[in-house]
Amino acid sequence: MCSQEDSQVRAFVSQRTVFASCVRPATLVVNGEKIQEVLYDADENVTRHLSEKYPGILFHDCGSSVLMPGIIDSHVHVNEPGRTEWEGFHTATRAAAAGGVTTIADMPLNSIPPTTTLDNLKVKARAAYAKTFVDVAFWGGVIPGNQHELLSLIRAGVVGFKCFLCPSGVDEFPHVSTDDVEKTLMELLSTKTVLAFHAEYGQHTKTDASTDDARLYDTFLQSRPDLMELDAVKLICDWCMKYNFRCHIVHLSSAECLALINHAKAHGAPLTVETCYHYLILTAEEIPKESTEFKCCPPIRKKINREQLWHGIKNKTLDMVVSDHSPCVPELKTRGDFLTAWGGISSLQFGLSLMWTAARTRDISFSDVSKLLSSQPARLCGLEDRKGRLLEGMDADFVIWDPDDTVKIEIENIYHKNKLTPYQGKILYGKVIATVLRGQFIFKDEKICDKPMGNLLLSANILQTIQT
Repeated sequence: MCSQEDSQVRAFVSQRTVFASCVRPATLVVNGEKIQEVLYDADENVTRHLSEKYPGILFHDCGSSVLMPGIIDSHVHVNEPGRTEWEGFHTATRAAAAGGVTTIADMPLNSIPPTTTLDNLKVKARAAYAKTFVDVAFWGGVIPGNQHELLSLIRAGVVGFKCFLCPSGVDEFPHVSTDDVEKTLMELLSTKTVLAFHAEYGQHTKTDASTDDARLYDTFLQSRPDLMELDAVKLICDWCMKYNFRCHIVHLSSAECLALINHAKAHGAPLTVETCYHYLILTAEEIPKESTEFKCCPPIRKKINREQLWHGIKNKTLDMVVSDHSPCVPELKTRGDFLTAWGGISSLQFGLSLMWTAARTRDISFSDVSKLLSSQPARLCGLEDRKGRLLEGMDADFVIWDPDDTVKIEIENIYHKNKLTPYQGKILYGKVIATVLRGQFIFKDEKICDKPMGNLLLSANILQTIQT
């Protein structure tokens, strides 16, 4: 499946091609791995013109299916090496391909070693090499005392850095103090990188096990109050404005933070903010007793909070939507105890369908979806010169999908390694028909290509090192 056509010019034709500001008929001419031409029509005259200009051109007619830039999921925990039994590059990127995702950015923690030094990045890159079905970028990590490693990681090609303002959940990736953050920002000021924050700060609300039932979701929700996010966001906004340095808030959960974010942006802070599919889809009220597959940090909050997050999407306070795909082995997730179960939700494969199922009833356009899932994550990761939009010279990364068809999430059609997900059994709108990576089909006819075709988005020097 997915035969190679590298030497042949191809044309992808759709009556609904998604651009930054409109959806219209268009034909995308692909030569090698790049978009060579964009013709803003999709009729017989275009076909005739291209057949004359490029003898032997191969046409892929998508009809009325939506042709959109490939999704860029800038927040994925792959966990290889060290915790490959949780998720690995082979399984994660197959799931990505099936979901219309053409690039992921791997987070620096949960693997052993974490991506906090240049040597550790090389270990991770070697583990990923020749296994990926989509392109993979890498975040670096900031932990106490590793500031001297950061510039070498930038030269190696990491897209930015992530730190935690509260315990991360794994011993290999300790959280930073406010003093650590100040030292990090001083180290990075001369660069164009970005510092991303897990935005929870301060002590958890104490839970009395004798009176509070850990099998109830509300017990866990009270242990991670909105105030933890609010206090963290205050700090981040202050740093962002003080240093005029690019800062990014990952997986925002609490809508109480939106006013602070708006204020910082209005005053010129170079701040970006993401939220996740689960915060836009799920609500605390619907989570059954002992259903720890719903646990994540920060937590899923109540319905009124979800609707306020959607308001933040519409008014552009929130810049992008990502998966924060963070699976684990079943024995860490299925204990029925919300206070001890691993916190993470698996959704890498179903992000587009999840997003569209909710967006279609909220007056969110295809162009808006593409901006949230593709062009804004590309810009965050410094990939906007080659990914995230349908323009001449960009990578020919596409997702072809039917917004009116549905998909049911069942164990047998989940490609990521551990299948537990709060979405099991749900019927979603927006079925992925095909995924194209740099001009080649990597998913089509409900099958994933046989051979990994993804690239590691790192510097040439690092790639040469790991290949030897």
